Amino acid sequence: MNRKKKVVSTLKKKAKKANAKLAPSSNKPRYISKAEREKMALETEAAQPSETVQQEPSAEKAQAAAE
Repeated sequence: MNRKKKVVSTLKKKAKKANAKLAPSSNKPRYISKAEREKMALETEAAQPSETVQQEPSAEKAQAAAE
């Protein structure tokens, strides 16, 4: 009986580990390397200069009005 129980338990353990590998259980976001983060930051900066150019003159007007 003990031998049979041991064989069954080892097979169950292997099956459980295999199922755990196949099914992702964490909600952790995917890792993004430092180089990729810098690349993404440069892309967003490249898309925003037109917005920052439009905002700068209004900031200068506000400073001129304050003086």
